[in-house]
Amino acid sequence: MNWEQLLSLKRFGDTNKRLRQEQDETRLGFEVDYDRVIFSSEFRSLQDKTQVIPLSQTDFVHTRLTHSLEVSVVGRSLGRKVGQKVLEKHPHLQKVHGYLPNDFGAIVASAALAHDIGNPPFGHSGEKAIGEFFKSGKGKLYKANLLDKEYQDLCDFEGNANGFKIVTQSRAGREGGLRLSYATLGAFTKYPKESLPKKPTKNIADKKYGFFQSEKEAFQDLAKELGLKKTGDGQHISYARHPLAFLVEAADDICYTIIDFEDGINLGLIEEEYALEYLINLVRHSINTKKYHQLTNTKDRVSYLRALAINTLINEAVEIFMKNEELILEGKFNISLLDKSQYEAQINDIIKLSIEKVYQSKEVIDKEIAGYQVLNTLLEIYTKAVNNSYQGVASNYDTLILKGLPAILDLNSDSLYQRLLNVCHYVSLLSDSQAIIQYKKIRGFSF
Repeated sequence: MNWEQLLSLKRFGDTNKRLRQEQDETRLGFEVDYDRVIFSSEFRSLQDKTQVIPLSQTDFVHTRLTHSLEVSVVGRSLGRKVGQKVLEKHPHLQKVHGYLPNDFGAIVASAALAHDIGNPPFGHSGEKAIGEFFKSGKGKLYKANLLDKEYQDLCDFEGNANGFKIVTQSRAGREGGLRLSYATLGAFTKYPKESLPKKPTKNIADKKYGFFQSEKEAFQDLAKELGLKKTGDGQHISYARHPLAFLVEAADDICYTIIDFEDGINLGLIEEEYALEYLINLVRHSINTKKYHQLTNTKDRVSYLRALAINTLINEAVEIFMKNEELILEGKFNISLLDKSQYEAQINDIIKLSIEKVYQSKEVIDKEIAGYQVLNTLLEIYTKAVNNSYQGVASNYDTLILKGLPAILDLNSDSLYQRLLNVCHYVSLLSDSQAIIQYKKIRGFSF
């Protein structure tokens, strides 16, 4: 792979090549990507979607929106620092093509901003709830009429693939979705493969999948333009990652490791004495002891250590990326950047404590149980109504249900897969609160 192709400014529908040196510096294409994501309705709905604590009423616990904004900030720093070093190593990118360090930062920031845009309500348990409806719930009856990869898309409903659908799918008046640059779309796709085969290798890029069968052609067009290295066997589509996808992943890893931990401390789920010790182990070489001891409350102490930890891990990720840049461009770097970090043990200690004290806390588990019931009910009612209508046997109740669904939703496709996926896609776009409101209506609790 080569940087000239990987930094493509092309957008869906372009007939002429976009050249970097011809860009308006006050309205750079990669920065337009950021604007298009942040003004999208799908991004705004993240303000009411779970990050760690579902439906939290506190003002300091992160939602998917605040998490995404923070990941984009970290991603921008990672991109700029790597961009500066890449341009020093490959000076023709700047001298001949006009690329600047901030271009890398803008690409990573935009992709990072959108990285959770496809996540359904109730966090990762929402993905599992949708998948289990088809794998072991009432949606299993559709299996016989679906291709293997279509059924797998539904059984392992993936927020990353759903995000790719959101940013690329066309509809009337919105051809090409958000029309992001191909460079940003490449950096966005952490798992450039289809749903089958499942985890064919231990390569980090094969851990999940990045696009549904409905967007397969769109992704192949993207991969061709960017010059991504093919890793599939011909029967199955998979590619090596876009190099900047490693930075998007690192930004996400840094934020959820440190900031979810911070949420747990502020909620009182993690005891301060343990928490501070874990963070200090990560920043021991950069902490200003005098300044630290001047801080008089937990929130300020944790905030100070959090800032140091994020800065430490940013610099570490940049160093690892540049040490392995050639392997990354060859598609031979198979782990996440932080898996090679000298702080891996400290990171794992923090994640282990977060899992025990935060992710598996009673509050989280209780809300996830409720989320399963909500999503299972919505999927059962909506899929039944849509397919009964298509087959011409809709009941009055089915007709009423369909009237409550948005007109832009294509529920009359001749493809069963498309009808089912479109229902899942609609449900995934609901915020936590919207999903609960829909559930209450169906259960007759709206009066």
